[in-house]
Amino acid sequence: MIRYYFILLILSVLTACQSGDGESDAYGNFEAIETFVSSEVTGKALQLNVEEGQVLKTGTLVCLVDTVPIVIKRDQLEASRLAAISKLGQVSASLEVLKAQNEVLQKDYQRITKMLKDGAATQKQFDDVEGQLTVLDRQADSHQAQMNSIRAEVKVVEAQLAGVWDQLRRCRVQMPVDGTILQKYSEAGEMIMAGKPILKVANLETIYLGAYVTGKQLPAIQLNQKVQVIFDKDEATDQSMEGTISWISSSAEFTPKIIQTKEERVDQVYAIKVLVKNDGRLKIGMPGEIKF
Repeated sequence: MIRYYFILLILSVLTACQSGDGESDAYGNFEAIETFVSSEVTGKALQLNVEEGQVLKTGTLVCLVDTVPIVIKRDQLEASRLAAISKLGQVSASLEVLKAQNEVLQKDYQRITKMLKDGAATQKQFDDVEGQLTVLDRQADSHQAQMNSIRAEVKVVEAQLAGVWDQLRRCRVQMPVDGTILQKYSEAGEMIMAGKPILKVANLETIYLGAYVTGKQLPAIQLNQKVQVIFDKDEATDQSMEGTISWISSSAEFTPKIIQTKEERVDQVYAIKVLVKNDGRLKIGMPGEIKF
């Protein structure tokens, strides 16, 4: 009788250790889409008040890079813009004076032209008025050219200002995606280099189980197919949740093992990814199994 109960106990333990009826169809590890967050400008990190493990939303400010050099450049460009606009106003006012003088001379020109025909004015009087009109026209053309040049100068400065304002915006490093901070590479007060990662983040609410299937298994699976994902609960038991096949490799590769025998190297497999909604139980790197 004791032996009978002992056998039953062994069978129950073996049953608990199994993940279900039969072996799993594929094995792999859980992974997430990792994103490296970096600054687009170089400078000292004035703020970097985030820690590993924090869950942040898209757009959350994670780092503020020193803006003083850029602000100084912005103020210089703004002063240049205002000076150019002031110069433009002065030339414009002078041009208006020339236009007023031109209107007066036009009246004199018409009157003297008529008097010349009637013999009441001399040729010299006519030539003097005509010469003054020519000088005014050339002065007006010169002033107009100056105005065009100053307007172009203002546009150049405004374009440079737009670039500086863009740099100021880029000093605010924000979360590009919803996610959890996995690693932090810099601290407040350190120099931040443009393009160098300061954080590594990943959205752990959506996680993938990367695995491999054989060519014989391919006909049994398809995209968006629901599968059973199995992972360890503790040393003796497993737990499972539903997953969806989100990607199947279009090309085969050799069995992905560190050490391969000649026999194993001739076997080819296809990589797949199974999308799983993570409720907090899954971690990056955990082993998992799949049942089709």
